[in-house]
Amino acid sequence: MTVGTIAALAVFAAAYGFIISERIHRTKIAIMGGVLLVLFHVMTQAEAFSFIDFNTIGLLTGMMLMISVIKETGVFSWVAITIAKRTGGDGWKILLWFSIFTALASALLDNVTTVLLIAPITILIAEMLDIPPLPFLVAEILASNIGGTATLIGDPPNILIGSAADLSFLAFLVHLGPASIAVFAVTLLALRLLFRSRLSPGGAERERIIAGMDQSRVITDPALLRRSLIVLGLTIAGFLVHDLLGLKPATVALAGGGALLIWSGTDIEKRLEEIEWTTLFFFMGLFVLVGGLEKAGVLEWLAGAVLSATSDLFLLCMFIIWVSAIASAFLDNIPFVAAMIPLLARIGAALFPNAQGLDEAAYHAWQLQKTMPLWWSLALGACLGGNGTLVGASANVVIAGFSEKTRSPLNFRNYFRYGFPLMLVSIAVASVYIILRYLLPR
Repeated sequence: MTVGTIAALAVFAAAYGFIISERIHRTKIAIMGGVLLVLFHVMTQAEAFSFIDFNTIGLLTGMMLMISVIKETGVFSWVAITIAKRTGGDGWKILLWFSIFTALASALLDNVTTVLLIAPITILIAEMLDIPPLPFLVAEILASNIGGTATLIGDPPNILIGSAADLSFLAFLVHLGPASIAVFAVTLLALRLLFRSRLSPGGAERERIIAGMDQSRVITDPALLRRSLIVLGLTIAGFLVHDLLGLKPATVALAGGGALLIWSGTDIEKRLEEIEWTTLFFFMGLFVLVGGLEKAGVLEWLAGAVLSATSDLFLLCMFIIWVSAIASAFLDNIPFVAAMIPLLARIGAALFPNAQGLDEAAYHAWQLQKTMPLWWSLALGACLGGNGTLVGASANVVIAGFSEKTRSPLNFRNYFRYGFPLMLVSIAVASVYIILRYLLPR
């Protein structure tokens, strides 16, 4: 083990220790951890910046700018009051419908965009009804990552896997859609049991609050709302076709944010003040911390250890799904999946050599067909594993940033209490799915 590897592991472990202890704000720790990796010569400054995923940073910035403008119209209050009236203020019904919407939207858009839109409404409705927002926010984190698992574009690891294995949108939907539905159903049942006492209807007082709500008076600027909805609609359409246009999601989001800033004539300084800068800088530091592990070869070593443990396809699938889940709960799943992809290709060549003398293209297609259970195991483990901790996926960190302004903010410990056990349950369900669909003799 090299000095660089030891330094990367030590800095990463210390940073996570401080994040879990919550004695110092997680953004301060992430920034300082990234700086220490450069000071200890684990990587150069240029390499540190190269590990920052500016596509994610740009996507978040563009959507935060749009939300800042849209919030001025009062539409979030209108949606919150409408939902409160339609559900009668029943906390469980609100959680259920928000979770379903979040899961569906995360499958069609990326899950970060979805939670950026839904989290402000969720917090507002919880405050209106005097319900703790924590159950709703936990449910939306889980739903966003489960929904994102179902499609090629829902979660970044799926994009990497789809590109490497030449898998289509329809292939992901057909193979991972049923698993996501099963996991989502089990998760909703667990949430019902966990939060039942905290979401029960509040009786006469809550009914009085709902009766006093009037959504017809909360839209403060109809003209700005129309402009905002036009830009938001075009932005969402851009997310759906950005690959066809040769654009990254960050470009689409920043284009929407910039267009709305200009068309609305808003005060740019006020809009910039409302961006969640602490969330953005936490992401930057976290990217560098995980990049240190990648630079030191830790991720490749971890992936190699999993794949070299056995040559049995059943055991490999179980190794991959569980280790990917645990690793993705504590690391960023994007670099982990990037490290796993070439190793999966190697294990596929070892398990299914070209004994038939096929040409290169035919052999590649045949090998991929034989190794599909491995690829689906990696996708399920990496995407669902992100639900394990507050830093396991981008959507989690975004919602945590919004929650800091509430009276019961999400932190590492209070989320871990619910998220990690439910993640383990979801991986157990996904493992059964992999076994029943791909590994049992037919």
